[in-house]
Amino acid sequence: MKAVVYTRYGPPEVLRIAEIAKPVPKANEVLIKVHATTVTVGDTRMRRFTVPRGQWLPARLYLGIRKPRRPILGMELAGEIEAVGKDVTRFRPGEAVFASTFEVNFGGYAEYKCLPEAGLLASKPANLTFGEAAAAVGGGMTALRCIEQGRIQPGQKVLIYGASGAVGTNAVQIASRHFGAEVTGVCSAANLDLVRSLGAARAIDYARDDFTRDGPIYDVVFDAVAKVAPSHARKALKTTGVYLNVHTDSDASATVRSAELLVLKELIEAGKLRPVVDRAYTLAQIVEAHRYVDQGHKRGNVVITVT
Repeated sequence: MKAVVYTRYGPPEVLRIAEIAKPVPKANEVLIKVHATTVTVGDTRMRRFTVPRGQWLPARLYLGIRKPRRPILGMELAGEIEAVGKDVTRFRPGEAVFASTFEVNFGGYAEYKCLPEAGLLASKPANLTFGEAAAAVGGGMTALRCIEQGRIQPGQKVLIYGASGAVGTNAVQIASRHFGAEVTGVCSAANLDLVRSLGAARAIDYARDDFTRDGPIYDVVFDAVAKVAPSHARKALKTTGVYLNVHTDSDASATVRSAELLVLKELIEAGKLRPVVDRAYTLAQIVEAHRYVDQGHKRGNVVITVT
């Protein structure tokens, strides 16, 4: 089968398509024919090995000291189950699914991927394409996990910084359409209309306006890109307000993540949430896709069509 591999850290050009053995599912696994995956900021950071200085050593041990230990990137996917192991009961061949590969050594950049039946895997939302379904996973689960910690009540004021990114576009929709909040989104001027269309009552251009200028008026401030100093973000919070940061408030157990994937499916099928897809590329265009994400201006998600 075809897969995108990388054997050294560096620019997008370290990625190449190779022929590797097609995996065989174990007794408790399903074999997925991958139709779509994505290029996330996480993928590009692993490819370049750009991590915060304080996380350098543990990240190097996890990702690989001299070269990548996990040569196939791709943190989320959508596709069809081609085969199941003898002990699998939840899924059947031919079923359309979407999944996270975060806890199984990644691997979405390939024509096939095996995942455990009990992993971060669920039936694909019926109203999404495979590309949209792949894009729904990582940003959707992260946004849901963080926003839920704000314990938002209907009518409360919520500010989302980085509202046009993969996490932010989901957070705006979840906060406004699911929890009933009055959302203010902070993004670039080019994305103001997009953020309003997702349910934000107000959109602020971060390059022109300081979101703290109106004083402490928000019940929740969520930094979806971890680019604002927490001390500055808290200037916009009420005394009883909640500050959330995508880097510090997104950890969760596998059990929690599995439940989140099912909640995402429900929200999507109820029409309250839809992933934003900026661009779509083929697997053969993976280098070009990584170059684009490296620029730091993507709106929502970048999808890769695999098969």
